[in-house]
Amino acid sequence: MKKPFIGFMILALAIAGCRPDPADTLGHDNPDWTEASHGNGIPDYGVVFPQDQVNELEITLGATEWAAIRSNMTALFGYDFGSGAGGGPPGAFPTTEPDYVQSTVKFRGKTWKHVGFRLKGNSTLGSTWRSGIYKLPFRLNFDKFEATEPTVKNQKFYGFKDLSFSPGVKDNSLIREKLASDVFRAAGIPSAQSAFYKVYIDFGEGLKYCGVYCGLELPDDNMIKQQLGEESGNLYKPESKLATFIQTEFEKKNNELAGDFGDVSSFVKALNSSNRTADVALWRKNLEAVFNVDHFTKYLAINNTFVNWDTYGVMAHNYYLYNHSTKGLLWIPWDNNESFSKSPGITGTSGGPSGPGNAISLTMNEVSTAWPLLNYIANDPVYFAQYKAHMKDFKNGIFQESTVFALIDKYYDLITPFVVGTDGEQPKYTHLSSQSAFTAERAALKTHVTNRIALVNQFVP
Repeated sequence: MKKPFIGFMILALAIAGCRPDPADTLGHDNPDWTEASHGNGIPDYGVVFPQDQVNELEITLGATEWAAIRSNMTALFGYDFGSGAGGGPPGAFPTTEPDYVQSTVKFRGKTWKHVGFRLKGNSTLGSTWRSGIYKLPFRLNFDKFEATEPTVKNQKFYGFKDLSFSPGVKDNSLIREKLASDVFRAAGIPSAQSAFYKVYIDFGEGLKYCGVYCGLELPDDNMIKQQLGEESGNLYKPESKLATFIQTEFEKKNNELAGDFGDVSSFVKALNSSNRTADVALWRKNLEAVFNVDHFTKYLAINNTFVNWDTYGVMAHNYYLYNHSTKGLLWIPWDNNESFSKSPGITGTSGGPSGPGNAISLTMNEVSTAWPLLNYIANDPVYFAQYKAHMKDFKNGIFQESTVFALIDKYYDLITPFVVGTDGEQPKYTHLSSQSAFTAERAALKTHVTNRIALVNQFVP
């Protein structure tokens, strides 16, 4: 008579064992978890990158994680936070990135747990760290710790896995990063979407206002699919002058397990082939078979018009390459915080540019063969004419005072209440020498635009 009861209990236990864990049904043990906000929902650009408001973000590190960051940074850079003068010489940066630590992120009343937080950058990070300024450049990775914290498996931030936050080092306007990226995109060059964020960070003594940041998407997250319609091709973040192919200089951001670098090695080989002088038509044909030259000359025309020196031609970084299924390797700009500054002339000085801060002239006549992609374009009549045509289109189209001034005013009006005044950025939590430096930079940016338009009009009337 007891067998049916025992059988029922076994069946009940079996059914209970098949039930999903409450942590899964209730959102990975986080009551704030929804598919749209924390799961694999469609990327919500309107929420993460609003264009008409400043988002607010709270990040809790706590004393233990902040101590871990300090220990790691001291090991990498050779000096502790706020150490003042000293440390490694300019350009002597670590070859490994800072470690991730765990953080808690709050946004619009919702909480994200066990979020990966790490500092980012080279010179900007080093100078900020040495100066003891808490407005540090950083990245967030929302499922970085899913291996040890399974409740955050595949956690995202409204469809985004990673976000980068730039604090406006060396930029008194705080808008250059966003301005350049938006201008690139408006002119037809894929570039990261961005938005302004008020950032509060708890380093172990409560939340502190760390000022206005520019939050950006990462090319290896949603950007490629969103702007190019696909994402299966190889994506690289090189540290290369492109004079020779060295595999370690081409960091893969996807398809890492497929050890195929044939696309970039073929590009570098075609670029530096002896056919360039022996049979220039064949050289162009072979180069265009693997690299989208027209796309690059368009990017180059835009970059040289408004001026962003901290990229290829002066520094062997701050660009991505994506191998599109039909368009070949495409050049993608990155890290524009030093854009809209410096104003080189139509022609440059022989032997330059020699290093940081030395922007390239419009003709690029001073660029040596150490930077073959620029040198060969400057010296090829077909590609140079292409470059000039794109520059003319840009200055007659997007790069008008009325258009760019409107963007400058819009961004300034958005962030000014959170930069100046009693609720603005404060010492030790800002890179501004004074709040008046921020205010004055609006006019300086506009003057830069006016001067560049006048110069380009001389070069390509």
